[in-house]
Order: sequence, then C-alpha cells, then structure tokens
Amino acid sequence: MCFACMKGGGWCEDVPTCLSRKNTDLGSSKQMVKQFGFSGLLSGQQKSNPDFYNWNRIKVRYCDGSSFTGDAVDRANNLFFKGNSIWEFIIADLLAKGMRNAKNAILSGCSAGGLASILHCDRFRALLPASTKVKCISDAGFFLHAQDVSGGKHIEEFYGKVARLHGSVKNLPASCTSRMGARPELCFFPQYVVQTMQTPIFFVNSAYDSWQIKNILAPSAADKSKAWKSCKLDLKKCTAAQLKTIQDFRTQFLSALNRAGVVNSPSKGMFIDSCYAHCQVGKQIQWSSDSSPVVSNMKIAKAVGDWYYERSPIKKLDCPYPCNPTCPKVDSDS
Repeated sequence: MCFACMKGGGWCEDVPTCLSRKNTDLGSSKQMVKQFGFSGLLSGQQKSNPDFYNWNRIKVRYCDGSSFTGDAVDRANNLFFKGNSIWEFIIADLLAKGMRNAKNAILSGCSAGGLASILHCDRFRALLPASTKVKCISDAGFFLHAQDVSGGKHIEEFYGKVARLHGSVKNLPASCTSRMGARPELCFFPQYVVQTMQTPIFFVNSAYDSWQIKNILAPSAADKSKAWKSCKLDLKKCTAAQLKTIQDFRTQFLSALNRAGVVNSPSKGMFIDSCYAHCQVGKQIQWSSDSSPVVSNMKIAKAVGDWYYERSPIKKLDCPYPCNPTCPKVDSDS
C-alpha cells in the first residue's frame, strides 16, 4: 500500500519570479529541510488516521514551479524547467523501491500539488499494474477558471504565462488538450481536465478557498484601491456587496464541479466545505480531530476513507458561508 503526497508551493510565471525561487526550497533541493513530521492523511497514528496509518507514506517535495509539468530550458538565465522529468524520475524511483508491487496506491497533493494530482492522475494509474487499486486525491487543487472583481482574466493570463514559460502544454493531459483547439493551456484548469479523467478521484476543497478568493477573485492587480484587503483577510469584514460576489464565486465553483462530472460520477467523490481555508488534509486539526470541519455529520478523514474503500459513495456539500460552526480557526492559507 503506497500513498504519495505532493507538496504545494504555487507557480512561477516569468523569469524574475522563477529566479526569486531558484535559491529557496521552492527551487532547489539544496535549500530543503532534511526532515519534517507527517500529520493528517500521512499520520502514522491509527487513532487519528485509521484508514491509512499503516500505508507506505511518501511526501513528494516541490521545486519546479509548474505543478510538475515543465519541459524547457532558459540557458541565458540558467533556468531549467524540468518539472515533468522530476515527476517521472520520482515515480520511477518509487516503483523500483517496491511501489510496483502495491495492491493499493494513491496519488495526492495539496494546492499546486493538488493540481498536479489531477494533471498526472491517469498517467500514475497507467504506470501501475492493472491489478493495483489506484485512486487520486486533490486537496485545494480545483482552481477555478473565472473572472476577477474587475472583470479581468487574471488567473487565465497567469496560467497561460506559466504554461508558455515552462513548456507545459505537451505534458498536460492529451484527453483535454486535444479538445481545446488553439487554447491547450486552459488544461491547467481542472474543470476542463476532470470530465475526461478515467481514474477515480476525490476532491477536498473549500467552496470559499482562501487562496482562490485572494488570487483568482480579488487579486491585487484587480483591486488597485485595496477595497478588498480587509475582506480577504477576514470574511467577517466583507461588505454586503463583497459577500454577494464571494457567494457568486461559490456558485461558479459548484457549477464547474457539476459540469466536470464530479457530482454525478460514481467514481468521483467530494468533500466541499464552507471554511475559509486552503489545504485541509495535511493538518490533524482539519483532517481528524475534535476541531475538524463536519459536513453532513462526517469529517474529512472518514469521507476519504469511505470513498477509497468504497464503503459508501461520498458527495459531501456544505451549506453556504457562514453556516458551518465547526470550521476550525487556523491560518487560512495553511
């Protein structure tokens, strides 16, 4: 049994931002800490992680800035965009170490890693024997293709820059890019990828994902007057008009999930809460504790376990903000 979890860390869309990451833990393994603890879905404690505590658990470091899709070289700036090769070598190493013999395997990730778990899910399935039960989990990885508060296309332009700089298009799922005509870079958005995925996948996401509210709906570039500054830090400080815009964003998010087939597909599962959060499965307080968010009388750990082991179909959808009193008080971007 093997559980590979890919870390998050955003993306770099141009030479300056990639250079700024180059000598950090988001751009070089030389800068990464040697050890860190496992918690949440990677916890080794039976009490707090009963369904997966005794699996072989792997944390996959993230240093390429493209959700493991890059394949380009900028020799003038000494930048090597090799995210796809990194992913292939990591998986090949895990297969050689015994993952090819696993009876059960999960590819998961948070944020940029959650997006990677979507983009690479079917490829991961194809690398393992047909007898292996393979599924994927995306935590805070369903980034919405939406306009910002100014009516602009900030996130579309951002992902387009990432795809072009890193040479990512050739490594995005062909089942998506073949349908997008002249816009294959739009396959960075899960809503266009998920509908043609073959491998079972589970989505843990907030309908009010804090990263998305701050960077897709109301990015600084679209909020020159900083009218959204206080609201983005604390939803309780939003005006009535801002809350309506945020509720409309939730509606768009749920509609995208539905159009992608998540709601009705028997092989896809979801736990969509109304907490102002980003990445929820890696911390014990959100995964499985007395303070974990509850949707329809179920916590995240139970929902994921029931879905993976097919104890019951899991389609958990929370009521609109601010209805859920069980949302833990944590750093919204943790």
